Amino acid sequence: MTAKHTTAHATATREDLRNLAIIAHVDHGKTTLVDAMLRQGGAFREHQVVVDRVMDSNDLERERGITIMAKNTAVAWGEIKVNIVDTPGHADFGGEVERILKMVDGVMLLVDAAEGPLPQTRFVLRKALEANLPPIVVINKIDRSDARPAEVLDEVYDLFIDLDANEEQLDFPVLYTSAKAGTCRTEVDGPDTDLRPLFEAILDTVPPPRYVPDAPLQLLVTNLDYDDYVGRLAICRVVAGTVRKGQEVAVCREGEEPVPARVSNLYGFAGLERTDILESGPGDIVAVAGPEEVWIGSTLCRADDPRPLPGIAVDEPTLAVVMSINTSPFAGRDGKYVTSRRLRERLFRETLTNVSIRVEETETPDAYKVTGRGELQLAILIEMMRREGYELSVGRPEVVTKVIDGRRHEPVEILLVDCPEEFVGAVTQMAGERRGRILHMVNHGSGRVRLEFRIPSRGLIGFRTEFLTETKGTGIMNQMFDGWDPWQGEIPRRPTGALVADRQGKTTAYAIENLQPRGTLFVGPGHEVYAGMIVGEHNRSSDLDVNICREKKLTNMRAASADETTHLVPHRRLSLEQAIEFLADDEMVEVTPKTFRLRKKVLQANRR
Repeated sequence: MTAKHTTAHATATREDLRNLAIIAHVDHGKTTLVDAMLRQGGAFREHQVVVDRVMDSNDLERERGITIMAKNTAVAWGEIKVNIVDTPGHADFGGEVERILKMVDGVMLLVDAAEGPLPQTRFVLRKALEANLPPIVVINKIDRSDARPAEVLDEVYDLFIDLDANEEQLDFPVLYTSAKAGTCRTEVDGPDTDLRPLFEAILDTVPPPRYVPDAPLQLLVTNLDYDDYVGRLAICRVVAGTVRKGQEVAVCREGEEPVPARVSNLYGFAGLERTDILESGPGDIVAVAGPEEVWIGSTLCRADDPRPLPGIAVDEPTLAVVMSINTSPFAGRDGKYVTSRRLRERLFRETLTNVSIRVEETETPDAYKVTGRGELQLAILIEMMRREGYELSVGRPEVVTKVIDGRRHEPVEILLVDCPEEFVGAVTQMAGERRGRILHMVNHGSGRVRLEFRIPSRGLIGFRTEFLTETKGTGIMNQMFDGWDPWQGEIPRRPTGALVADRQGKTTAYAIENLQPRGTLFVGPGHEVYAGMIVGEHNRSSDLDVNICREKKLTNMRAASADETTHLVPHRRLSLEQAIEFLADDEMVEVTPKTFRLRKKVLQANRR
């Protein structure tokens, strides 16, 4: 039990319940394994049509193949209910992972049979071991042609020892699975069976929730959700006592006055469905509707006996962008929501469910400062809004600074890089230019090297695209917040200028061919452009205003040689993240449901 006042009392356990989190690096198969567990646990009807990766419930998660929001589900195995929490594997969503570990009593560490434990696995596993959660190790994708399960298991043991795991934690069960096929084996060369051995290992390894029978009500809020009908939902673990629908409670936080509230609706989890329940006991994971003033880390207590639990620390945001309404000449063509009122509503609604995003008003009424954990997280928010029909403009990301003891401090991150040996020099030079210091370098003799740097968050803006170019797409990088350091001086920005359209119109192949020697273009022939829109990257450091709509003048004179065919180099298509990384201080991205365009903040050339 977490609360101090209960330690002297005799505790009881709930043998009919287990709470488990699945942790792994991006793309090692967490969500696919949960699919297989739900299917074999009978969560779906016999002929129910179910999509793959059913836990990745929004379109963006499906497209990118990553989990963005931590989600929970429940599956019954015999008489025992197993609550499973699927957590994100990406560092930008690391705030999700740390909170989820407060909900569970054990963790399943999933490792790719070919790639082995990667940096993000280390970050999450360290948190789980610190919380003293018993682990189960699952080596997944055993059917890969390049699988090396024995070596990967040795690497897992090395990782546990490196993280100072105790004897009990090192005595973990190991299972070998193919999540896609829904099979499991207990020995590397053993026969394939269904997931029964995995469920049995969960029941044997994960302890049932412990509680004090006569303790007053305590629910720890670990996640927030929003429902259009009942409003804000607090997803909680019942630490002690019994919560009932219609009950009067108090929302407590350490050092603050309790706020009275009422449990208007109570939901349990069964498969992927939220089901109405009347009451719930210790150890259960439930969703509570009713309390409005509730935040992550709050405790819902008995109104007449409020006893708050220790809060949950969420990583502070390190990156900020200014989002404003779209003011370009093409504004309002594609979007459904284009006004500042709509933009404000949507951004503040995001803060109700996403704890690591913060929104502040600015001096102008149509712009808002949005802070988050990293470029990917902010790009995902912008992409979600774009798909919902919003039009907006986004400025260059800037780091959030603090004044500590009269000095300006900036956020610093640990950067973990995994790349082939031949690119070590290039990666080290890139990090060095961005004020990065190398901390560790490990060569496993497999042709790949792991590097660890300490680098200002500013230095990581735009780093990923350059890093992938330098390593020819073979490098893997992860970062995590590591505290605040004094401001470390200037960091080089983009060395090139922009090619800027000087008039509105449609681009022509003739004009593009003549501009190709000047730089890399972002548009092809037939694109609509406007004055002040960025159409390419200049070869030099200065900006260049160009006429990309120029047409070839026709004459009735015949040339001695026939016209040559126009030769066009394919234009560079930027993703949303790359477009945001490309920005200079006087530039912004115009985002609409159908497209996004780079532009200057001041469109007229004579006013720049």
